[in-house]
Amino acid sequence: MNKLRITIIFILVFVFFVAIAVYVDIFRYADKPASAEPVKQVIIVKPGQKFKSLSEILHEKGIIHHPVKFRLFSRIKGYDKNIKAGEYVLSPTMTPKIILEIFVIGKVRLHRITIPEGYNLRQVAQVVSRAGFGSPVDFLKAATNAELLHSKGIDAQTFEGYLFPDTYYFTKDTTPEEIISSMVKRFWSVFKPEWKNRAKTLGFTIHQLVTLASIIEKETGSAAERPIISSVFHNRLKQKIRLESDPTVIYGIEDFNGNITRRDLAEKTPYNTYRIKGLPPGPIANAGTKAIEAALYPAETRFLYFVSKKDNTHQFSTNIKDHNRAVRKYQLRK
Repeated sequence: MNKLRITIIFILVFVFFVAIAVYVDIFRYADKPASAEPVKQVIIVKPGQKFKSLSEILHEKGIIHHPVKFRLFSRIKGYDKNIKAGEYVLSPTMTPKIILEIFVIGKVRLHRITIPEGYNLRQVAQVVSRAGFGSPVDFLKAATNAELLHSKGIDAQTFEGYLFPDTYYFTKDTTPEEIISSMVKRFWSVFKPEWKNRAKTLGFTIHQLVTLASIIEKETGSAAERPIISSVFHNRLKQKIRLESDPTVIYGIEDFNGNITRRDLAEKTPYNTYRIKGLPPGPIANAGTKAIEAALYPAETRFLYFVSKKDNTHQFSTNIKDHNRAVRKYQLRK
């Protein structure tokens, strides 16, 4: 009986020390990367994916060694039940512990989208699509969703003018609606309270102001000229002179081929400011901060005309005679 008891105790002690050794080995394993080669790989964790399957994928791709130890460590720490789905960028230089912590906190891969100032809705849709977020059609469908527009406090038929030009980062599963919401949220965060008051003082609604800012954005080649170009449009609006802005005409042409013609200028569309009075019905692009500020705070001038000098700057005039002279000089080269 004593021998049996001693044997059992011996076995228990042996098992205890083996367990300790295994435990220590697992924790040592967790702090040791699989390789020194900094090769990054994209790993997609699907919703509801079994942890065993994930560990085997990591092993196959050389990101971890010993998938069994990986699973044991994650079970000891309670990580295996808290893995978040998503797209991850991992490397074998990362330790198993770090990899698991990345999965648990959901440090997913972010895709960058940069929207330049002056891009219109269709151009934004192309940029978003090229970044891997669905088709341009999907984006444009969301950008004309009446319910979404109403929820964002925009009284218009599209989000044109409200997709603020900036650099954004999104996860792969972000929807067009969520992308648009982020851009609009950025717009409202930039649009200062004093700007709303200033627009009211000028007699503009916010939508009218955003429309004017978009025209200024498209007309400006040199940043320093924005307030002066703005003054031309403000002066014309006050004197009830048509704006006669080529970019608005172009916006109203469905399949513009890059060459604006006399016929285009003569055709009456909602955006042809050679034919309509006042502002067009909505923005023609998404303006940046400086263009919005220029629309709010134009320079004090008497200019009513400007013509491109073909070097990104313009010649400004107060009367049609001087303007025609500038056209002959800079456009007709006479």
